[in-house]
Amino acid sequence: MDTPRLPQTKDVVLIGGGHAHALVLLKWAMRPLSGARLTLINPGPTAPYSGMLPGFVAGHYSRQDLDIDLVRLARHAGARLILGAAEGLDPDARTVQVAGRPDVAFDVASVDVGITSDMPDLSGFSEHGVPAKPLGTFAQKWDAFREGDGPARISVIGGGVAGAELVLAMAHALRTRGRLQQATLIDSGSVLGTASAGVRDRMRRAFAEHGVTLIENASVDSLHADHVKLKNGREVLSDFTTGAAGARPHDWLACSGLDLHEGFLTVSDTLQTSDPAVFATGDCAHLGYEPRPKAGVYAVRQAPILLHNLRAAITGDPMRRYKPQKDYLKLISMGDKEALGERFGMLFTGKMVWRWKDRIDQSFMEQFRALPEMDAPDLPAEHTKDLPEILGDKPMCGGCGAKAGRSALRAALGHAAASTRDDVTPLPGDDAALLTMGSTRQVITTDHLRAFTLDPYVMARIAAVHALGDVWAMGAAPQAATANLILPRLAPALQQRTLVEIMSAARSIMSEAGADIVGGHTSLGDELTIGFTVTGLCARDPITLAGARPGDALVLTKPIGSGVIMAAEMAAKAEGTWVAAALEQMQRSQALPSEVLAPDAHAMTDVTGFGLAGHLLGICEASRVSAELDFAAVPLMEGAAVLAESGVRSSLFPENAALLPEWRTAGAQDLLFDPQTAGGLLAALPCTKADTAVRTLQDAGHRAAVIGQITHGAGQIVLR
Repeated sequence: MDTPRLPQTKDVVLIGGGHAHALVLLKWAMRPLSGARLTLINPGPTAPYSGMLPGFVAGHYSRQDLDIDLVRLARHAGARLILGAAEGLDPDARTVQVAGRPDVAFDVASVDVGITSDMPDLSGFSEHGVPAKPLGTFAQKWDAFREGDGPARISVIGGGVAGAELVLAMAHALRTRGRLQQATLIDSGSVLGTASAGVRDRMRRAFAEHGVTLIENASVDSLHADHVKLKNGREVLSDFTTGAAGARPHDWLACSGLDLHEGFLTVSDTLQTSDPAVFATGDCAHLGYEPRPKAGVYAVRQAPILLHNLRAAITGDPMRRYKPQKDYLKLISMGDKEALGERFGMLFTGKMVWRWKDRIDQSFMEQFRALPEMDAPDLPAEHTKDLPEILGDKPMCGGCGAKAGRSALRAALGHAAASTRDDVTPLPGDDAALLTMGSTRQVITTDHLRAFTLDPYVMARIAAVHALGDVWAMGAAPQAATANLILPRLAPALQQRTLVEIMSAARSIMSEAGADIVGGHTSLGDELTIGFTVTGLCARDPITLAGARPGDALVLTKPIGSGVIMAAEMAAKAEGTWVAAALEQMQRSQALPSEVLAPDAHAMTDVTGFGLAGHLLGICEASRVSAELDFAAVPLMEGAAVLAESGVRSSLFPENAALLPEWRTAGAQDLLFDPQTAGGLLAALPCTKADTAVRTLQDAGHRAAVIGQITHGAGQIVLR
């Protein structure tokens, strides 16, 4: 007998993807806590490992080497990942404020957001400077500058260990390319003033060896395009200026009402703040009972204690106490593959030390790279002989990848009785009907999705866009919607929290489209499913699949590839940045594309479960025409081609590919059969109108393209 799925009763929310939280997620996956819903909030899909930043700047590591993929890690831990920046924490209300979405409620929370910088407050820095954090922006701009041509002058503001490592790495990278003309390290005090005398002496020799000029006890007045102006009037020539100084806590921590020390959250030896339901770790925390400097090694050592105490806070087990070490191994990169080490006053330096540091860093990162793929479900000892074949060798996809195939739907719907009402006109192939009430013409359609992300807010936005797709494809104006929800088993408090997130998301999409949510139905089940029934008003006859004419251009308004990307995400094969970009595309409204295309479209549909090829075939069959499709012109989601070339397919792919058995697609071309969720519009419109429509959409940020044309014939598609 199957074990019943236990309800979730408590929300554990991790704010920030710092090193400690990454380790908590890793260990949580090994021993999940029944009844706990784990959530991670982070601005982006990855978190950089700061220990390898100097090596990246110097050119020893690639950009990907630095990143902890939080999308894969969250999936591995069974946690929902909210991609957004925390902007506030209310311990009394037990909520976290996140930009652009409703507050996230918690029963227990932990903060690991690191530190920020006040460099942007410096005059001219926003226009001419590049902050070292966030890493994504810095990495992009540094890559472009490093790979440029001609003599280069660089400067780093901030002469602590971070600034010292950064300027040496930058100087090394430019020298190996024969471009370094000048490198300067600027500090308002003494460079490496907090380091030991031995470290200062050895690093000063390294600066001299790498041609780095030190400017000490000098305050910066302003930044300009080609120089840094100091308050004493001196000008330092610089084509690329970055800042590693001015580290400070995030402003929103000061508004939390929690006890602070110089803006940092004060924690006890159990890592709890002044509110026992809120923990803090890493650089954003101050060890009030035994202060220590800001260093990543403490966050790593705090992780096991934090994991235990987060669990203990909702199980009632005793807490554990964190005892920081007196000293720790300091390893400082020196530009080339050389490093300086210090512990207990002992110094050691050279290439062997760098190799030692590299092994430590690679070992830390490897535990996040080597996450296992999702296992296929175990079969009972006795089962029907065709069960393994039906089950397949991969987990069932969510979204449109989980829908029934076209052949099954056609067989079932072929026996449906025709409408007996004069005011109801089914629209075959359009999953909708036209209702006439006097001079009023109204379309009605319904759609629902099995969740493929654990974030109910994002899932609801995608489901709303998806359900509106048929209305937009018919050229109708969305009018009203009812919600149809199946929630997983949750405690009443978590049910309420989840419903608030879902309905807030749904209203944001529906109201933007001009529709009201007028009601709905909710029930409980094994997993989250979100759907909507939507009506729309037609100012003209609805656009259907029929009507395409030879000579029409085919316009697609969104890239394809969501099915492959989400299938890969379930199998821990997709990069987090690809998944984040796909989720963003799926949330993109098609109101403007519908408005632009509808006046001239002869036929139009939304591209969903049958894939681009299947929906184009539907237009061809209904319109009794053929088509030519130019695969090279079809926009693809980031990472989709890479995954398709590696053999990743959605579970609905075989059914879709069977629609055009004469095609011999392989690799990236198989994306033509990839089921899309909340996909774009596919329209056939006069070729004289197509280019103007596409330019209008592209100017508005849509990845629209002309991908082929309608030709004479009956239901044939030629792939070019």
